[in-house]
Amino acid sequence: MTALAETRECAPAELAPAVAPLLPVVGGATTVPLVDGSQRVYANLDYAASAPALESVAARVTEVLPLYASVHRGAGYLSQVSTALYESARQTIARFVDARHDDVAIITRNTTDSLNLLAGVVPGAVLVLDVEHHANLLPWVHSRAGQGHTTTIVPIGATVEATLDALRDELARQPYALVTTTGASNVTGEALPVERVVEIAHAAGARVAVDGAQLVPHRGFSLAATSADYVAFSGHKTYAPFGAGALVGRRDWLDVGTPYLAGGGAVRDVRTDRTVWQPAPARHEAGSPNVIGAIALAEACDRLAALPAGALEEHEQALRSRLVGGLDAIDGVDVARIWPDSADPVGVVTFTVPGHDAGLVAAYLAAEHGIGVRDGRFCAHPLLAHLDASHGAIRASVGVGSTSEWVDRLVDGVAAYLAQGPAVQYEVVDGCWAVVDDTRPLVAVQGLDHLAATAAAACGPALDD
Repeated sequence: MTALAETRECAPAELAPAVAPLLPVVGGATTVPLVDGSQRVYANLDYAASAPALESVAARVTEVLPLYASVHRGAGYLSQVSTALYESARQTIARFVDARHDDVAIITRNTTDSLNLLAGVVPGAVLVLDVEHHANLLPWVHSRAGQGHTTTIVPIGATVEATLDALRDELARQPYALVTTTGASNVTGEALPVERVVEIAHAAGARVAVDGAQLVPHRGFSLAATSADYVAFSGHKTYAPFGAGALVGRRDWLDVGTPYLAGGGAVRDVRTDRTVWQPAPARHEAGSPNVIGAIALAEACDRLAALPAGALEEHEQALRSRLVGGLDAIDGVDVARIWPDSADPVGVVTFTVPGHDAGLVAAYLAAEHGIGVRDGRFCAHPLLAHLDASHGAIRASVGVGSTSEWVDRLVDGVAAYLAQGPAVQYEVVDGCWAVVDDTRPLVAVQGLDHLAATAAAACGPALDD
């Protein structure tokens, strides 16, 4: 078990060059009110939860909306256009994760949806680590239990090597159909090396599924190069927050497994006494698909794929190193790390301020510095327990629209909190820390009128847990 540990990743921020956005995102210049009456550009350091849309994605959606119609079964011209756009988007999404020629891409809602779908077709036991996000833990534990299938949860080791040994030992103990692993932790950005997990699993006759929610938007991913069997990821974390995600991988289980939804589009023929199902992907896409969401995700994939080789990683590592180095230099701040021998984490950093409530620190950063971070247990409760942070922590995460000014502002804000304390009073309202008698105006947009008197009521404890 590894506790919160110090890391040393960079020189002081003032010695590092400024980092500008890598790609323009919608809302990148949005200002928010502070409690002192001023306005600041919103420092969105919550990309790990949901990333903003690329400007090109928003433009693509605007372009195709006039062409939107039903898909697959319509005889009308626009129906045929929409069908072609949807199926072209499927090919683009598969190409983005370097799918093999016989892989299949299924359009889903998000990573959680994808992994629940996959859980319904795996024909045997599943092996998972307790480092996972709930999206890659609960489907294997709960949905498969109702099908009579078993799932084994292996505790992580103190090091990467010890954890790989634990996987190898468990795979030798009994046969497994699937090993499922995170591509990058949504808590610390760390991961086991996927190629080594695949090598160990395949040697034991098991397939590998990768939760790519945090990896695919930040590093890219190749099914062909890693030899992984499946990857799942979300549009809302890949700069296309329009409600689509994807599951891409081996087609055989998906062609014959239980259809994810029963309904139109998933069937060849229906009689009162029997149903003949389609193969994948139609088998698991019953109902009217999210055509616009799929097109938006494909556009984001194309834009990320067009970046110069290494640009995405270089941008993110510069910001992550600056952030970790800055936080590490503050007495009274602990930065989380799962394994001392892990390498190449993505731009997700979690830290605690011992003796101070994480929710209060996050509320202070928002109200007094215009910074958006996440606090809580990040839908990874077993991992937070390993990190001795069961009461919650603070997470900052970056992406293509992030800047070094935002990172420096966060570091300065945390330092100011410890040195001076909050400038206004805070209280817990419906499980969330909020400014007492908050006078900040709500943004003038339809639908927020009912929040005028209870602006904090939308934040309940379950949302950030």
